[in-house]
Amino acid sequence: MAIEYREWREGDDLALLEIWGDPETHQARQFRGALAVSSAGAGGMPWRRCIVAEDVIDGVGIPVAAGVVYGAALHPERLWAYIEVARDHRRSGIGATLLTMLRREAEQSPSGVSKLRAKVEPGTAGAAFAEHFGLAPIQRSRLVVVEPGALRLPVFPAKDGGGAANDENAGSDVVMDLATGSVELTDVVGRYYTSIHDWDSPGVLSVGQVQKLFLDELTGAHGAIVLRAQPESAFGAGVAPSRKGRIRAFAVSYAAPAQDPNQDQAQDAPAGGSEVPTDVFVGHEPALAADDATEAVRDILALIAYQHPVMLELDDSMTALRAAVEPLLESGKARLAGPETLVVSD
Repeated sequence: MAIEYREWREGDDLALLEIWGDPETHQARQFRGALAVSSAGAGGMPWRRCIVAEDVIDGVGIPVAAGVVYGAALHPERLWAYIEVARDHRRSGIGATLLTMLRREAEQSPSGVSKLRAKVEPGTAGAAFAEHFGLAPIQRSRLVVVEPGALRLPVFPAKDGGGAANDENAGSDVVMDLATGSVELTDVVGRYYTSIHDWDSPGVLSVGQVQKLFLDELTGAHGAIVLRAQPESAFGAGVAPSRKGRIRAFAVSYAAPAQDPNQDQAQDAPAGGSEVPTDVFVGHEPALAADDATEAVRDILALIAYQHPVMLELDDSMTALRAAVEPLLESGKARLAGPETLVVSD
């Protein structure tokens, strides 16, 4: 076996697809798209170095593996890396050579950043490879489906203070729909995202970036509900408050992506013909005390999952959300929607 290495060229994706076949993991499906022609990082394009390994047979090179390292505007303190080797060429040193080459390329990145990060699925060949070469987990992420009625609905006092709790007006001053273009919502979503990524800083996020990442129409965001603090009047209890309470928690819902006509729809359908869960992003005001944040997240989750299932991403750094969701996983009122993902890094 004679292996040679070269820069990525147009058409390599099709050649490798024939050798690799279908992606083995969700991470492979996600990162294969990052394999592309190298870029110097000019003209708004991210810096990228992509290398292909060819098995040369009778003078003809057949692509069997590839690796890429690239920068990103979001989370700029590390470079993303991805390597894939054809099954029948593994354990022959190709992956190790590609990683060494990518690390050398990373040392020359224009940003000066050379630390690598990657996503792997526990128990897979990729996870074993990462561990062997010193890439250790820095975060765990799970996709969780919360079943309808998993949490008891919160009890709200009557809006005017004189009626029964949970009457038709109860909670109307604290539970509200909010436009995804709201500056108030954008502010709390951006600060929450930053607060749960202290392990891999996203950098300073502008209002426009937060909108583009989480709330823009192109993200699929089509609705938001917020849980506010009880409004208080500056003139005492006898005077109606003129301002809404601050946002304690939020839930943004997303439209389901269009179905790939070439994908087996039955493969992704819930077992037993149950209802397809709605994707949601749930978070809270980062300044809340831990107990208050947990209560707020639990209450808004109870509201959005009262009649219909919802699916959310649960990172280990999401302390309040974990406190609300992990007991549901233990009791069977929530379930994992797929394998865990580990973010590993130097």
